[in-house]
Amino acid sequence: MTSTGLAEAEVRSAPLPDAGSAAGHSVARLLRRHLWSFAAVVVLQVIGAVAGLAPLLAVVELGRTLLAPGPLAEGNVWHVVILGAAGLFVRLLFTTASSGIGHLVDNQVQLSFRRALAARLGRVPIGWFSQRRTGELTKLVGEDVSAVHPFIAHTPGELVSAFVVPLVSLAYLVTVDWRLTLITLIPVILAMALVPLMMTPARQREEKEFDRGMGRIANSVVEFVQGIAVIKAFGGSGRAHRKFSTAVEDFVSTFFKWVIGLSPIAAGMALALSPPFVLLVVLIGGAALIIRGDMPPADLLPFLLLGLGLTAPLAALGHGFDDMRAAARALGRIREVFSVESLPEPARPVTPKGHRVELRDVRFGYENDHEVLHGIDLVLEPGTVTAVVGPSGSGKSTLVQLLPRFFDPTHGSVTLGGVDLREIASEELYRRVSFVFQEVRLLRASVADNIALAVPRAGLDDVVRAARLANIHDRILELPRGYETVIGEDVKLSGGEAQRISIARALLADTPVLVLDEATAFVDPQTEQAVRQALATLSADRTILVIAHRLETIADADTVVVLENGSIAERGRPADLLARGGKFAAFWQAHQSALAGESENRGGVLRGDEPR
Repeated sequence: MTSTGLAEAEVRSAPLPDAGSAAGHSVARLLRRHLWSFAAVVVLQVIGAVAGLAPLLAVVELGRTLLAPGPLAEGNVWHVVILGAAGLFVRLLFTTASSGIGHLVDNQVQLSFRRALAARLGRVPIGWFSQRRTGELTKLVGEDVSAVHPFIAHTPGELVSAFVVPLVSLAYLVTVDWRLTLITLIPVILAMALVPLMMTPARQREEKEFDRGMGRIANSVVEFVQGIAVIKAFGGSGRAHRKFSTAVEDFVSTFFKWVIGLSPIAAGMALALSPPFVLLVVLIGGAALIIRGDMPPADLLPFLLLGLGLTAPLAALGHGFDDMRAAARALGRIREVFSVESLPEPARPVTPKGHRVELRDVRFGYENDHEVLHGIDLVLEPGTVTAVVGPSGSGKSTLVQLLPRFFDPTHGSVTLGGVDLREIASEELYRRVSFVFQEVRLLRASVADNIALAVPRAGLDDVVRAARLANIHDRILELPRGYETVIGEDVKLSGGEAQRISIARALLADTPVLVLDEATAFVDPQTEQAVRQALATLSADRTILVIAHRLETIADADTVVVLENGSIAERGRPADLLARGGKFAAFWQAHQSALAGESENRGGVLRGDEPR
């Protein structure tokens, strides 16, 4: 596949037509590890199911012995009773063992699935996550993996019972009377004839809409909880509640449509396999044969007992049919994640020489028919700070996300040290490029561990040094346990504090290329100035690319690149661009006017840094 085609596939994040086989192999490989355990579950269940027929057969033989003409053989009676009791004991023992092993295997399979999903999600393009909602991923790793439980823990045993018990029962009943055996099968045939009606395209569409409805509810809940502060502050709780209510109402409508469509079919199957209906069919058929003199009355007894043995396993399987269908759909969604292609690793990785970054005629689009970046040519020299500015939607975030290879360009190339990023091993790339997001995510771990995330073996002195550079050291010392304070348990940090932790993490990583996506958006002016000074100190031997919305943060930049509609409109030193009176100057004047307005509202005077 060409780099262009591969990038398009990654950005769309849609499984390719032939990707399902690879995903299927991934799922099959995970299940294959537990093949012997599955085999043990099946063998134990077979033995238990066959042994479970022993009490019924004992009752049948006991009845036929008692009803037989002539003297009663007491020894045979006790033998039958003992064999029936032994069969019941064996059934309890082996089915319990089968169920226990099945649940242990289920726990192991769920653990394997979650580990495999975590590994896969760690390899897919980071841009793929921007196309997914948090609720969908939460449902996938949590609920969908748990939904596999019936498929692993119960289905093997139920399938064995559904086939082994009827087959053994049929084999025995045929030896008694083949005609009544065929009559006894009528309820089973009627129930099986209804199964295709549950799998029509309309039913499958309703099932998919059911799953989508559940996903919409999960998304609305997650969005409401995560944005509760903003929603309340701006009086949007009613709208947020209406969004959740709408998702619930849509789901209820879909659920009722699904239930109404399935109810007659499910009721018909339940009636056909119900004990009263089975007994009625057997009694009618047996009575007809007995009246005609084609069968002795005593032979009706095994059909009355074992006839239920033909339908009971199928009825139990029918009760778990919805769970198995849900498990199958969950496996399908898990396969979709496995089918998402990870960023291709080079067969023969090349090590960059230096950390000069160059973008050559870079074009990129999230969709085939819509380009976001158009022919970007840009050089980032070592030891310089390059700032990217522009209006919303101009492509700033998309541009900087190409450097840590969140996406691959659909045309052109991005090189580091003269080597295309696609020819650099990912581990090597992340040792050279670090990225500070505007939206910070911290782990539920100690402050020190969060800072040392990229350098787990870093010593405390190194962590403290990075925290000082990010102007967060003094605040950390105020926390309950200092650097050992667990974020999310001992303390909840503000947005600015979390952002400084993230900056300290990037500074500790000590990569030669640093990308900052509005990394000081939530910090106060004093902290921002301290971070800018730290970056100025570090930029002596680093290549730094910054997205800036507050223009005073780029007053010290070596180069400013103005993006407009995905193209470079202007570039140069801040002072030169300001003197030129072009788009950057217009941005600067608009920004200064906004600051002046804020200053007047506060009754003071605020003046932005003058670009050099």
